[in-house]
Amino acid sequence: MSNMSKLLKQCRKPTGWLGRSVARGMNISHSKLTSWGLNHISIREDATVLDIGCGGGGTIKKLTRIVIKGKVYGIDYSEDSVKISQNANKGAIQAGRVEIRQGSVSCLPYPENTFDLITAIETHYFWPNLVNDLKEVLRVLKPGGTLIMMGGEYKGGKYDERNQKWVEFGNMTYHRVDEFKQLISDAGYIKAQVFEEYDKGWICGIGEKA
Repeated sequence: MSNMSKLLKQCRKPTGWLGRSVARGMNISHSKLTSWGLNHISIREDATVLDIGCGGGGTIKKLTRIVIKGKVYGIDYSEDSVKISQNANKGAIQAGRVEIRQGSVSCLPYPENTFDLITAIETHYFWPNLVNDLKEVLRVLKPGGTLIMMGGEYKGGKYDERNQKWVEFGNMTYHRVDEFKQLISDAGYIKAQVFEEYDKGWICGIGEKA
């Protein structure tokens, strides 16, 4: 297995000492992308929010600074990521403002109509079946709730040549801007939008539940 394949495997599911290092690094590498994406939506201070693929817990930390009267949940299917994310948000967990657990996007352990907002940062191209998993996310959104997905890999972007190598080595899926928007609509969301920051290689997809 090449070094690139090993790294992308850890990005998919951080495990062991290398995975823990990757998960912590996500808090730095994803920070600017996350801030850019969140600027495209409004978030109520009393919202109930879920971060899917919470990695090192950095996005949860950002969200708790906005959702000061609500609650932020995190889920990741990597046990090591869950532990790191819990440690990074220890104070908020003790205060009852954050809850983080292990689980899969394909079978979310929450009732229907639970969340006002769901975020997914640099994770959707690892999901087993994107349309079906988007439908599962839709299930746990409240009516009028919003899903926002962000990533640094998409077809046709400034870094497409690099991205194609990553996709090949990492067994990832990625899409053109128009395809990404259509997938969100096909999964049952309304008001599907996709924003592109070409020079930085960023993409942000948004959909709402009717």
